Amino acid sequence: MRPLSYLVAAGSAAALLLLASGTAVADDGFTIKDPRITESSGLAASRLHPGIYWTHNDSDDGAFVYAVDSRSGETVATLTMRGVGAPRDVEAISIGPDGNVYVGDIGDNLNGSWSHVWIYRFPEPKQLTNATVDATQFTVKYADGPRDAEALMVHPKTGRVYIASKHEDGGGLYEGPARLSAGGTNVFRRVGEVPWVTDGAFSPDGKELVLRSYFSARAYEWKDGGRLGADRRVGAPFQGQAESVTYTADGAAMMFGSEGIGSDVRRVEVEGEGDAGRDGSEPKSPSTGGSSVDDGKGGGGGGDVGGGGGTVTLGLVALGGVFVAFLALKRLVRRS
Repeated sequence: MRPLSYLVAAGSAAALLLLASGTAVADDGFTIKDPRITESSGLAASRLHPGIYWTHNDSDDGAFVYAVDSRSGETVATLTMRGVGAPRDVEAISIGPDGNVYVGDIGDNLNGSWSHVWIYRFPEPKQLTNATVDATQFTVKYADGPRDAEALMVHPKTGRVYIASKHEDGGGLYEGPARLSAGGTNVFRRVGEVPWVTDGAFSPDGKELVLRSYFSARAYEWKDGGRLGADRRVGAPFQGQAESVTYTADGAAMMFGSEGIGSDVRRVEVEGEGDAGRDGSEPKSPSTGGSSVDDGKGGGGGGDVGGGGGTVTLGLVALGGVFVAFLALKRLVRRS
């Protein structure tokens, strides 16, 4: 995500000084060391290679996907996708139950002006080596018109592809057809409402969907029929440019990534089943009138921080102010 991204990063970094004492995050993870990876916008845990995470840059990088070893932070393989044309704004990556890697060229920095976007798919390689892989390209349109999006998730049981759109006033969860078709247009239909989302991921058992924004994350129960159920707060780390999330292959933790040279990927342990939420309250369903979702603008349920007291409250207020200022400036730039 390029427009005004450095403003967001600067504001987030300033707010970190106020929030450091209250963030409930495990202190392990890794740093991406490859100088070519300057805008890691998606993250997916390998199904074939333990400890390996697939990532990619944002727009203008080319048809490349990188395998990063979490034990060293080094890139151990670079894949070049063949047969997909020139990627436009790659924002997300996910691995399906069919063993394929799905890459979402779904961003739209012009705020929903492109008539279609693309998904690329190729088999996860059995050997970690630099290679050119043949990828299938799928054309995607939304039933209710063009959308900007940064989150693409493949359900680990059904193989169905979902996209979460991104908008300052909240986005939508879109469901793709049961099977993607390379021979025509794949229409994604809105099936739910979501907050501002920069990435998302299903748990390996398919029972939960986590969605993250710049300053928070929530995990939703995934109900039969492919719909959002009750949700809970997730102790997401505060990062300068919070862009990606994935579950570890064993489902024991979530990995949160960010953009930038030498960006960090942080690990957050998954709470036990039946947990009512980090603040002890009962989870709320998105179908109810009450808003339990932090929309990334500093309001709503911004309680992703554990046990912070006044310092954390002050930090959340600062974050909200930074983000509101960012949105106001963004609108001003658009009008001018």
